Amino acid sequence: MMLNLSKILGCQRLIKNPLVLLSARNWHENTIRVAWEKPHAGWTKLNFDGSCKCNTGRASIGGVVRDHNAEFLLGYAESIGQTTSTIAEMAALRRGLELVLDNGWSQVWLEGDFLTLVEIIKQGRRVGSVEAQKQVNHIKLLIPELDKFLITHIYREGNRVAHTFAQMGHQLKHPQVWRCVPNEGLRNMLRENAEGKIIYRKR
Repeated sequence: MMLNLSKILGCQRLIKNPLVLLSARNWHENTIRVAWEKPHAGWTKLNFDGSCKCNTGRASIGGVVRDHNAEFLLGYAESIGQTTSTIAEMAALRRGLELVLDNGWSQVWLEGDFLTLVEIIKQGRRVGSVEAQKQVNHIKLLIPELDKFLITHIYREGNRVAHTFAQMGHQLKHPQVWRCVPNEGLRNMLRENAEGKIIYRKR
């Protein structure tokens, strides 16, 4: 089969074109690779998220727990009435910790997309809001009941499963816990996470 010489020369010119190289370099420098990671063997991982509707102020929470094989252990969601997005994030972590302890998981990786909360837990910072401090105090009472814990921040793109559960919470009249994956969309996200799918995020 004969190669098309004009196509080959065209590709060579494209590769050597400094504008093309510059564009590719800029794209690489302006993006972040985001991927969910499995915990180590013997650990479970809790991803949590809070959601607040700006137009109504109504909030909900959700989260997911998986094992070191990325197997789904449980998901949870509930509506928590009118509050701020900060309180919703804290309530999501608090509820997730309660479920983790209820199920006897003692080595837990906690992960959420609200960086401020992660820093508050890591650094032991106090917060200005009375309600927020109540949530933080409760979280700090729960964490020592774990044998080992790790808390990290992940961008929203890597926290899609927890985010989806939190969105589902807006539709619920009562708190709910799932032991099986509730829908196909979540099943696909869980599979992509387990396979280490990378999502590119603009800086």
